[in-house]
Amino acid sequence: MPAHSYWIVDVFSEKKYAGNQLAVVREAADLSARTMQLIAREMNFAETTFILSDQARKGGYDVRVFTTTRELPFAGHPTIGTAFIIQKEVLRKRVSRLVLNLKYGPVGVSFDYLKGVPSVVWLKVKGPKFGRVIPPETVARVLGLDRKDIDERFLAQQITIGFPFIVAPLKNLDALKRVHPDPEEFDRAGIGEILSFSPEPRERGNDLSARFFSKAYGIVEDPATGSANCGLAAYLVRHKYLGRKKVKVRVDQGHEIGRPSLLRLRGETVNGRIVVSVGGHVVVTGKGELV
Repeated sequence: MPAHSYWIVDVFSEKKYAGNQLAVVREAADLSARTMQLIAREMNFAETTFILSDQARKGGYDVRVFTTTRELPFAGHPTIGTAFIIQKEVLRKRVSRLVLNLKYGPVGVSFDYLKGVPSVVWLKVKGPKFGRVIPPETVARVLGLDRKDIDERFLAQQITIGFPFIVAPLKNLDALKRVHPDPEEFDRAGIGEILSFSPEPRERGNDLSARFFSKAYGIVEDPATGSANCGLAAYLVRHKYLGRKKVKVRVDQGHEIGRPSLLRLRGETVNGRIVVSVGGHVVVTGKGELV
């Protein structure tokens, strides 16, 4: 196998060794899906991405996303981290926006710059799909909580952005900290992934706190989940959780597993469709070659 360069980045963090880890492999068109899967398993991060070519095709860069066990059509932090590497290492010039061609479809990513360097990288998603409502007693069992910990003023609901997951509101940060998911209850409820959130942040200057669990993809707890937080932004808009139709919030995640993360969310309804964005910083922590 020819050598392929790769980078390791932390997404949704302003410092090294926090946020959500990602490996990005470049010029990977010659790799088979099986080899990509093996490399992703070897990297052993939640996801590894493969930029198939340094040359754009149909206005975007072809990218494939793998967990340690399967390929994904879409994922938030891998999209943001990969776009950062394309800007920094492939284009090496200031651009306001670029497109990643994922199995999910073309996804646009934009950049805020500070002193000529990418600061916040933004991913925009249109038209998230809302699905079934989950009863509060079911949410409590899945999360290992008492029913009184669930904020029953708002519905726990399935949202699909590339994959389906549940967004579940809790009453406070104390309840969020006590979440202890029960894998058997995931199966009984037919739930693969769930994002629970609190109206109380962990750190001053933030607005909400969140935790994400994915039994379907073998992730006990994720430190920063871009796609699910896009769903959270859509949830806040649709249910007017904050009392307004347009939202702009900062969400902290990952503290319980030692990977504190910060995600910036925007959401509004445009021409009858909910449009949401998630943004964050990306920090490079390593680079090398596959041999």
